[in-house]
Amino acid sequence: MATVCSHHISATPTAISSSVTISKSSQSQLLSRSHLPNHYTRPHFPISTPNLHTTSKPHPIPRILCSQNPIPSPIRRPEYVPNRISDPNYVRIFDTTLRDGEQSPGASLTSKEKLDIARQLAKLGVDIIEAGFPAASKDDFEAVKMIAKEVGNFVDEDGYVPVICGLSRCNEKDIKTAWEAVKYAKRPRIHTFIATSPIHMEHKLRKTKEQVIEIARSMVSYARSLGCEDVEFSPEDAGRSEKEFL
Repeated sequence: MATVCSHHISATPTAISSSVTISKSSQSQLLSRSHLPNHYTRPHFPISTPNLHTTSKPHPIPRILCSQNPIPSPIRRPEYVPNRISDPNYVRIFDTTLRDGEQSPGASLTSKEKLDIARQLAKLGVDIIEAGFPAASKDDFEAVKMIAKEVGNFVDEDGYVPVICGLSRCNEKDIKTAWEAVKYAKRPRIHTFIATSPIHMEHKLRKTKEQVIEIARSMVSYARSLGCEDVEFSPEDAGRSEKEFL
């Protein structure tokens, strides 16, 4: 049982509010003392008793009344289904600390540090952990693979286990490498992306809109063909992309 308290106001005249009149001489003496810093050794000032004129009024004092209520049952997370949330009030948390966060200046992490952070994210109940960019380097591949094997297979007493996600560009080599790293998790995910802003398509990809759309479609299909049922697609540089195209 949990004790829940509420405030109840009782108009018991046990306290008074007073109006005070202080003579000018007393005011100056009080000010000279009150404005000294706490660590300063104050000299003794002979202060005469101020002229106080008080008027007493009843002032209600808050009293606390407690009642006992049962502990509310915890809200259970809905069963994980890729691309679908059965509870419209539930918000899935996607954490990219180990991937995008590591790209911040001075934020390089070792494989052990990544594993430690992934464990803490799982303790927090994060739904999806983007563990890294497996095609970026051999070390990143091994770190994602280790997280998938250890954190991605630890099921708590409520049946929760995080999704382990690997990032990849929209090409077969990246996507296959990402799958080889995350496939050991109970809930693996491939997150693939391609640029969609005019400046990126023209100068980086040198592709037309139609070509970018076709690449995105074919690479998502390729990721699914590897056996990954949970595929996420993101448009890179979406902030500068045309809304209609997105």
